[in-house]
Amino acid sequence: MEGNGGAHLDGKVLQTFQKSFVQVQNILDQNRVLINEINQNHESKIPDNLSKNVGLIRELNNNIKKVVGLYSDLSSNFSKSIDVNSSEGDSRSDGKAVQKRTRPA
Repeated sequence: MEGNGGAHLDGKVLQTFQKSFVQVQNILDQNRVLINEINQNHESKIPDNLSKNVGLIRELNNNIKKVVGLYSDLSSNFSKSIDVNSSEGDSRSDGKAVQKRTRPA
């Protein structure tokens, strides 16, 4: 990265990634607790505990959807940051232009 613009952008991107990964980890920690509770309820075979599992499994499913959404956002943000960084790097420090490779459609 040349100049402060790229460094500032990289810092923001890194901060966004870090925040997202913390959110994902928190949800995964919640899921671990939910799964343990679901297993305990299942093993107890107590009707009330088994019926509680319906709500717990629903919550677990919603958490998984959140994680998928966060990873999708991360992927999108990563792609955008790569595009921005590669367009900033179109010229070299010696002033000669760098030809960009294009992908076939």
